[in-house]
Amino acid sequence: MYFKQFYLGCLAQASYLIGSEGEAVVVDPRRDVDEYLAEAKAQGLEIRYVVETHLHADFVSGHRELAERTGATIVFGARAGVAFPHRAVSDGDEIRIGNVVLRFLETPGHTPESVSVLVIDTQASSEPSLVLTGDTLFIGDVGRPDLAGSHGTSAQEMASILYDSLHGKLLSLPDATAVYPAHGAGSLCGRHISQETSSTIGDQRRTNYALQPMSKQEFVRLATADLPEQPQYFDRDVAINREGAPWLRDRPPPPALEPAEAQARAGKGAQLLDVRAAAAFGTGHLPGSWNIGLGGQFASWAGTLLEPQREIVVVADDEGGVAEAALRLSRVGLERVTGHLARGLVSWHAAGLPVATLPQWPVDELRARLEEDAPRLQVLDVRRPAEHAAGRVPGALNIPLDRLEREAGVLDRSRPMAVICAGGYRSSAACSLLRRQGFESLHNVVGGTSAWIAAGYPTERS
Repeated sequence: MYFKQFYLGCLAQASYLIGSEGEAVVVDPRRDVDEYLAEAKAQGLEIRYVVETHLHADFVSGHRELAERTGATIVFGARAGVAFPHRAVSDGDEIRIGNVVLRFLETPGHTPESVSVLVIDTQASSEPSLVLTGDTLFIGDVGRPDLAGSHGTSAQEMASILYDSLHGKLLSLPDATAVYPAHGAGSLCGRHISQETSSTIGDQRRTNYALQPMSKQEFVRLATADLPEQPQYFDRDVAINREGAPWLRDRPPPPALEPAEAQARAGKGAQLLDVRAAAAFGTGHLPGSWNIGLGGQFASWAGTLLEPQREIVVVADDEGGVAEAALRLSRVGLERVTGHLARGLVSWHAAGLPVATLPQWPVDELRARLEEDAPRLQVLDVRRPAEHAAGRVPGALNIPLDRLEREAGVLDRSRPMAVICAGGYRSSAACSLLRRQGFESLHNVVGGTSAWIAAGYPTERS
């Protein structure tokens, strides 16, 4: 049996290629599928099936393009209700590639249609050597149960179902069974996912907080407490995945726009998306632009903050950055990338158009300013509540970045503000959001709370 995990760090997403005797299956593919095709060709494999463990909410799948380019059959759980030809599977159903059998377990809870996939190499054993758990079981966590709310099922009901899937199905597997989930640390489909991308049933039984001995009632309480807000793009991506996304292969790159045209597009409602690092954005940027840097969890934050129906004009250092941004935006269903600023900020400066700046404060500057004028200076922490509770600048107000646009009204526009996160990435995005809302005296804290704590400065904890 040939087995390979493909891990995409910016989405904390894992997909898989399994092969035997010249045949292969791809499980949970991302939107851009060329890497699977290249790997299958290199291994002398023909892709026969494309399996989805569930309708993904946090990224757009390439199942349709991959199936149409290879002639493969798409496989979904029977409750998915997808709108294209596919094979629907239920508990105990199997498919075969060469000497490998894939046996499906219905494991709802994260979503109603979720399945897990037992992988059996029949040349080695009649028992499964590994299980692909999708978003039902992560390493160190379990899937969030609140994504089916728009379909009339409460998070508490789904958590109860998830408990049964975990204890009635997955935890009945032998301890040695390897576990390969669909996501790792940083995914919004869980809360405490480990940095590890695989484990075993036995290790998870011992170390996963959500699998410790407890009643179903206690599990439901635990699984539904302190859930992060569901990003706005989740429902949209589920709808795209249910229909099947169009091909990426033949899509032309975004055209280069001269400064006057980029400015005109912005005036008509286009979103200016600056994908450079926070330091470069602070030095100079187009007024009114967003800063969501390619160096972080770019796709997730772009999907959370940007409006999908509006055009996007990318500002990057070079065309490589433009292409990377357009690809990663497509992975979360942001398709309307209609251009990029030709030659980046160089052309904007040359055209004599206005340039905005964002002051960058190291943590020692923040501490000095707080000592000088603590009553007047606002410190805004845009991390998630659990991060804020674990350690923060004394007196920092917490509004998570994904809630900032609608909750910014509680902030005082007349006072200067230092915006902080873990390292400076989310805070720069937050500053760009606040600047667009009319806040003027903003300062991005370089290095964030991590640098503050590392410097030994006073820290509050809940």
